[in-house]
Amino acid sequence: MNKERMYNVILAPVITEKSTMGGEFNQVTFRVSKDSTKPEIKEAIEALFDVKVRAVNTLNQKGKVKRFRGRLGKRNDVKKAIVTLEEGQMIDVTTGI
Repeated sequence: MNKERMYNVILAPVITEKSTMGGEFNQVTFRVSKDSTKPEIKEAIEALFDVKVRAVNTLNQKGKVKRFRGRLGKRNDVKKAIVTLEEGQMIDVTTGI
C-alpha cells in the first residue's frame, strides 16, 4: 500500500470520553474511510505510527437525525476502527504525524 492510500484510510483520531477510556486497555480509536478493510487499517497504522497492532475492530455508525432551528438534518455515517496495540506500544493522538 502506498503512502497516499494510507493517509486516505486513516482519516482522524476519535477523541471522546469513551475512546480515551480505551487507553487503559491499550486501544486507540480512529475514523477510517468506509471502503477500508481490517488488513488495510492494520497495515496503515503500523506504517504511519511505527507500532505493532494486535487486533482491529471496526464499526459502522449510522448518522443521527437531528434538529437545528426547527429544521431536520442528518449527520453523516461514519466508520470507526478500534485498534488494540501490543504491550509496550503506544500512540499519542494529541500530536501530529
